[in-house]
Formats: sequence, C-alpha cells, structure tokens
Amino acid sequence: MSIPADLFYARSHEWTRVDDDGVVIGITEYAQDQLGEVVYVELPEVGTAIDAGEELGTLESVKAVSEFLSPIAGDVIEINDRLEEEPNLVNEDPYGDGWLVKISGSAEGDSALTAEEYAAFLEEENG
Repeated sequence: MSIPADLFYARSHEWTRVDDDGVVIGITEYAQDQLGEVVYVELPEVGTAIDAGEELGTLESVKAVSEFLSPIAGDVIEINDRLEEEPNLVNEDPYGDGWLVKISGSAEGDSALTAEEYAAFLEEENG
C-alpha cells in the first residue's frame, strides 16, 4: 500500500499536502480500498468555513456512504470538479487526480501524522 512520504495524515484516513495557495486534502489509499468503488462524491461549496475534525463531504461507494473530515481548519478555496463526472478517480489515483478539496490553512497540526507514523497507526489499527 502506498503512503507517500511528502504528505501529512490524519487518523481518520485523510491526507494533506501544502500547495502554493493552500492545503490539498484527499483520502488515503487505505481509505479508498476500505470503501470500495466510489460512485458519487459530495463536496462542500467554495467559501465554506471548516473547523478541524468537521465533515467536509461524503463519498458514496457500492459498499457504503462515508463522510470525510477536514484534518485542519480553514476556508474551502477550491474543489475537485472532475469528481462530479469521474468519482472513480478517488480509487484510481487517491494521492493525485483523486484529491477532494483545497482549503486555506496549514497542513501541520498537533494531530498530523508523518508517513511513518501513519503506517505504524495502520499496523496497530489492523493488528
């Protein structure tokens, strides 16, 4: 399973990457694998203020509907419009074209995990 070293991770299985003008958020490869084939993505509107730990949107798969959370506080400054027509990008490229939203703020927080810490967390969570 891929856990890129240049990202930060949340225990709720979202990742963050600092970009030039904000923080990009997506779900991890582990999360998309647990969900199964994503068939619909509901994203927040641009301009929405989000607190850390607050629901950002939902992912509907053939298995279930699951919310995804914001690991950090900020305002939504961009959403991945491609997911409206191509929700499967979340499965095919969770760390690239399958990103979900971009928000203002800082990716580093008290609860942010490095790739190594996230890998250890997954190992602990899954026995």
